[in-house]
Amino acid sequence: MRQFKDLTKMKEIEHFIHNHQLSLLYISKPNCSVCHSLLPQVQELMDKYPEIQLGHINTADVEEVAGRFDIFTVPVLLLFWEGKEYLREARIVHMDLLEDKLDRIYKNVVGE
Repeated sequence: MRQFKDLTKMKEIEHFIHNHQLSLLYISKPNCSVCHSLLPQVQELMDKYPEIQLGHINTADVEEVAGRFDIFTVPVLLLFWEGKEYLREARIVHMDLLEDKLDRIYKNVVGE
């Protein structure tokens, strides 16, 4: 199961997004049961996509992330392709639909 890199500053988050062709941010907060139950499912799914770099943001540590990415609820998954947001899933994430979307994007970008 792949691990997410903890990102704790906005500058670090921006650097992460812009220095990877494909990056996925998992944004959560403490005491969020949905956040904690979804994370292992996403980690397992991401084994299929080794070229996507994984970052985790705790909104308690980086409060300004909500304003920067227009986040109104958690968890939020943001997929960036060449620094631009390409996919957004929030709160209730249907893993099979997420996998279908990621498959299409990944095949187009990576060619696998």
